[in-house]
Amino acid sequence: MKKSVLLIIAALTALSIQSQTLRTASNTAFKRGEYLRYKVYYDAILTGKVNAGEAELEVKNETKVIANRNTYHVVGLGLTKGAFNIFFKVVDRYETYIDEQALVPWLFIRRVNEGGYKISQDVTFNQFKKIATSVNNKNNTTKKNVVNENIQDIISALYYARTLDFSGAKIGQEFLIPFFLDDSIYTSKIIYQGKENINIGIGKFSCLKFKPMVATGNVFSDPYPMTLWVTDDKNHIPVFAESAILVGSVKLEIIKYSGLANALTSKIQ
Repeated sequence: MKKSVLLIIAALTALSIQSQTLRTASNTAFKRGEYLRYKVYYDAILTGKVNAGEAELEVKNETKVIANRNTYHVVGLGLTKGAFNIFFKVVDRYETYIDEQALVPWLFIRRVNEGGYKISQDVTFNQFKKIATSVNNKNNTTKKNVVNENIQDIISALYYARTLDFSGAKIGQEFLIPFFLDDSIYTSKIIYQGKENINIGIGKFSCLKFKPMVATGNVFSDPYPMTLWVTDDKNHIPVFAESAILVGSVKLEIIKYSGLANALTSKIQ
């Protein structure tokens, strides 16, 4: 672990917050040691399927203590492969330290390099005082932001969403999750679409289907371009995602998993 991250953790741990409390959220969906690996490919109108890269999510098999509380350390990686590295190389790394009981982040680390566009940012969350402090490492600037109670970052939001109880969800029901990104607060709206079996390279799965909201812009003109399938079992692992873009669609498909918290009962033999 880099020295700067150790210093941030030490500063958070030194806070005089022992007398304060956070919520207690139930988690039976994931545990330390879980590893998920995906392939990313484009299904373009003119070229058909083109492999673009890989992504992985890992809950490190370690317990870091921040603010005198145990955390899950989650690392997400995204890399382009092959010819894509010539035209638009992507090397992205995200890390979050999620409170084990409250399922909210204490520290979010963002290292982005996308075609030469770089972001190096650390965000520390004081969940007791509802403050997020972001440090831009490129120009050494710091900004304090007032945030919502139980605010998430973009990685912790995914893991928190996996812990939600969808057993009684109705088609069209909305689930709201606030998150902090680029010194702004957003609310992700996830719309439940029902149940559906999906057949991918590693097998057939019984899934819950969702439409997550994304920010519109140059790539996405529709706030709900993505469809996400997660396993219809206690793990709720994302197994397939598809997003419409201006020239076709980009797809993410799980190719490997290990260290799950529960049996993968959603897999259809």
